[in-house]
Amino acid sequence: MRDCHREIAKWLTAAGAEVTVDAAGNLRGFYAAAQSVAPRLLIGSHLDTIPNAGVYDGVLGVAIAVALLEALEGRRLPFGIEVVGFSEEEGVRFGTPFIGSRALVGSLDEELLNRQDANGVAVRTVIERFGLNPAEIPRAALADDTLAYLEFHIEQGPILESLGLPLGVVEAIAAQTRLEFAFLGRANHAGTTPMHLRHDAVAAAAEWIIAVERTAQSHPGLLATVGQIEAEPGAANVIAREARVTLDLRHESDDICGRAADMLIRLAEEIAERRGLTLRRRVLLSQRRVAMDPYLVDQIGEAIRKIGCEPHRMVSGAGHDAMILAEIVPAAMIFLRSPGGISHDPAESVEVADVAKALECGLQLLDQLASSSELQKRMCRA
Repeated sequence: MRDCHREIAKWLTAAGAEVTVDAAGNLRGFYAAAQSVAPRLLIGSHLDTIPNAGVYDGVLGVAIAVALLEALEGRRLPFGIEVVGFSEEEGVRFGTPFIGSRALVGSLDEELLNRQDANGVAVRTVIERFGLNPAEIPRAALADDTLAYLEFHIEQGPILESLGLPLGVVEAIAAQTRLEFAFLGRANHAGTTPMHLRHDAVAAAAEWIIAVERTAQSHPGLLATVGQIEAEPGAANVIAREARVTLDLRHESDDICGRAADMLIRLAEEIAERRGLTLRRRVLLSQRRVAMDPYLVDQIGEAIRKIGCEPHRMVSGAGHDAMILAEIVPAAMIFLRSPGGISHDPAESVEVADVAKALECGLQLLDQLASSSELQKRMCRA
């Protein structure tokens, strides 16, 4: 991350931005407005990624934001532009996503700072080891003069490609629930314990995992993923005493997502009880459906149309920093086509021509916002 900050900071400085790193580790570059006192527009995405990842998820949005500043070639707008590269969005290490963007909306609280990784290292400790001061995190919060947040991101799915379109307009981000379950049984010898006398944690987890898939298949639009499985003691000749699994649920509807979570929790409890096991569970994330700002969505659609493309409106099944920023400021997203619909994999890619269209769209959008009467009203309120 230090190397990443160092490289992007060079680009930002060359484009005329003042670069800082806040106490949550977010890289921030401010490009001043034409006037000394003016509001600011945030454009950004995240810099972290997942194990065995591709190279465009998140970081492409930061690179596009920097490229937009470069394309202005020193031209100043009625509002400043702040480029943000969030330090953590994926939630891989600590099981909770959006640590970087939570700092900007003031929800990076003590509970989250005390959350530990698999080695017992807390978030606050990691921040301190990076050379930052957790006590200064409140200073990372958005200024009152923030107009809106804009994020470019690869779609991470096949829809735009299936339509033959380079860009899409995100109308909303789907509801998402993330849970962790632990089936607790009894370890015993694999060669001496009869099948009917076992309390096998892995067998219980396996039964439940199949039920998760069947539940999702029977509810249109519901996405359910068991992405992590861990067994203890993890030996080939020992019946597992514990199996830990994660569940990721997503749907456009808050109600359907919530009911699916309740159903699968009850099912896990029933399986554990029938097999003579106990069950532990905890909620890692509970995020309601987040609508993007209607005015910005319309403006993005107009900008896409003006560069000669059809503006397709869509719901994002993946979570993004925009859903966190939307808690306190207007937010919107522009998707770029993902060839093959592949993401979170080394095969993840983009088309160079699509990135060029995204830059063209971004510049068109900045010009629209600079002359917008609605934005001028918002600037006055800011």
